[in-house]
Amino acid sequence: MTDSSVDLIVREKLYTAVIGDILDQMGYVTQFLPADVRAIATGMKVVGRAMPVQLAASTKVRGQGFANLTAALDHLNEGEVYLASGGNLQCAAWGELMTAAARRRGAVGAVVNAFHRDTDRVLEQDWPVFSRGAYAQDAAVRSVIVDFRVRIDIDGVDVSPGDLVVGDRDGVLIVPQLVEAEVLGLALQKMEAEGRVRAAIDGGASATDAFQAFGVF
Repeated sequence: MTDSSVDLIVREKLYTAVIGDILDQMGYVTQFLPADVRAIATGMKVVGRAMPVQLAASTKVRGQGFANLTAALDHLNEGEVYLASGGNLQCAAWGELMTAAARRRGAVGAVVNAFHRDTDRVLEQDWPVFSRGAYAQDAAVRSVIVDFRVRIDIDGVDVSPGDLVVGDRDGVLIVPQLVEAEVLGLALQKMEAEGRVRAAIDGGASATDAFQAFGVF
């Protein structure tokens, strides 16, 4: 399945809840990022390949930690999601200029297990960002990028470069690349079954009868 077909299928037909259900059924029960990581505006959705970024707490003088920051942004590829976690959460790990740089590289979104800032200037770029919320405290003397395009852990969620990142108004989850095709195929089947359940209930069937008839709810 090509990246363009994956993007089309997920954006047009699927959503995090149904994909998460399938991951649970397959034994991948720790794939959602923390519930506090949310879209910064209603309607934002992200679908793309993870470019994981490892953060760490730092007390560097402002400016000393920018080399890895700019390098990470400059190494983003088209269709990738900047996905960062670690270090000091009490500061902003995303902002206006990072949005501009990532968007220019063809990246499709940013997901940070931390705060963002420059909210108005980020929103005016019409580009999806997911974070723990808006908080202007600067990362420059509090957090630093120690590595990127590496395997990272986000509160128990294992993320490898190239894994599928899906985010919508209900949260963000990670689909391991190894099982991606199977997960999406089963999610489409579940969507079709749920559509039949919805139609049966709208037609007057009880929840119990609909579940017994179609096996999903």
